[in-house]
Amino acid sequence: MSFDAVIDVKNVTKRFGGLTAVNNCSLQVARGSVTGLIGPNGAGKSTLFNIVAGNIVPDSGQVLFDGKDVTGMPPYQLFGSGMLRTFQIAHEFSNMTALENLMMVPGDQPGESLANAWFRPRLVRSRETDVRKKALDVIDFLKLGHVRNELAGNLSGGQKKLLELGRTMMVDAKVVLLDEVAAGVNKTLLQDLAANIERMNRELGYTFFVIEHDMDLIGRLCDPVIVMAQGEKIDEGSMSSIRANEAIVEAYFGSPVVVN
Repeated sequence: MSFDAVIDVKNVTKRFGGLTAVNNCSLQVARGSVTGLIGPNGAGKSTLFNIVAGNIVPDSGQVLFDGKDVTGMPPYQLFGSGMLRTFQIAHEFSNMTALENLMMVPGDQPGESLANAWFRPRLVRSRETDVRKKALDVIDFLKLGHVRNELAGNLSGGQKKLLELGRTMMVDAKVVLLDEVAAGVNKTLLQDLAANIERMNRELGYTFFVIEHDMDLIGRLCDPVIVMAQGEKIDEGSMSSIRANEAIVEAYFGSPVVVN
């Protein structure tokens, strides 16, 4: 069976002055997978993630998305192509309701045009009805109905992360980049968040690329797990195989495993 890579990073290097943050790194994210990216602080994970997401342009190498070279393509163009991203700190419209936050996501809505608002009101209302129905379906899927009319700024950290996840469901995403999804989320809501990621992957076919420090969450969600250290990919496999690799433990903790 051939490997169907929705993201293909080829020999990417990024330097900041005299520091090489990513060094000739190559990795792939398989379509339909939940792929994790882990490594010690300073490993180059965030830089590589930002290169894939279009926030940083590499010095050399390529990023292919769905078979197309998107190296250096800005995030808004990647969004239009089906690559979406959540952030470690949720970016909500705090003075709009949770439902309105979701309805803001789809682009090119007729109501954005003053001419359409004046001369094609039926078109505007029809599209708004469709978008609202989609947003309500997402709210229902994520079990956020009890806060749908709450201002997003009043939501808890976990609810804001769920809302960010919901925004990725408002368009036809081919892959979702999850950046520190566990940050600022209590244990109870983190279980809900993880369950929804699993459902989106299993029931809706979403592909996820996850950067995360919570190893229990990575172990639950991700297969394979890619490990970076000193700007390079050093291993890839199941979480159980990663945990059994003494070189990985040394990369994280600075000393080899001692077996008594």
